[in-house]
Amino acid sequence: MHIEPGIVDSAKIGLSYVTASVAIIAVAKASAKNIKMNSPLTFLVKSVITTMLVFTFFQILPHYSVGVSEVHFIMGSTLFLLFGLAPASVGLALGLLIQGLFFSQIDLPQYGMNITTLLVPLMALSYVANKIIPTDTPYTKLKYAQVLKLSLVFQAGIVSWVTFWAIYGQGFAVENILSILSFGGAYMLVVLIEPLVDLGVLAMAKFATSKFNKNEFFEKRLYSTVRS
Repeated sequence: MHIEPGIVDSAKIGLSYVTASVAIIAVAKASAKNIKMNSPLTFLVKSVITTMLVFTFFQILPHYSVGVSEVHFIMGSTLFLLFGLAPASVGLALGLLIQGLFFSQIDLPQYGMNITTLLVPLMALSYVANKIIPTDTPYTKLKYAQVLKLSLVFQAGIVSWVTFWAIYGQGFAVENILSILSFGGAYMLVVLIEPLVDLGVLAMAKFATSKFNKNEFFEKRLYSTVRS
């Protein structure tokens, strides 16, 4: 989901600052709520963990430039299920920023577009999770269909935002549309794999219930019916 440089030129890139600002404000509100319900230390530790994981996902796991963007294993739904909306959002924003500052400065002008592309779908995932997961169901008891829905919401959001930025920047030229389609096609691999990763992680969490169900550095809904 790293938008390729030049897709949106400097004359149009201002919109990304607006969308990114709105997303960051939403993250700040979610973070304040999370800190109030837990503690500043818990939130900080979760955010550090998610930041390190996101940096690893982006920098170390396989990623390829395809069409208008790069295809990554983002694991957004995994981070959400394990750590909650606010820490996952902070991790995505900071992990991407650290990667850009130290390893991929060419991506920094696209940072506003990229964090919008990441954070808005994660918030949509959180909204859908609240709608489709009964309040008496901890995340460790989710079924494949539920996990698949969450992952599809997140991945569809990623592809939709990449498509929006590409059309916003380059219009409906045939070459641009073909590049968008090639990115979307390649991203199907992520759509197929990440729900399986989610189920594997949840299975391990369920197996380790005795050790981790009272660990405050995991999302409370992972093992209980309490929302955080």
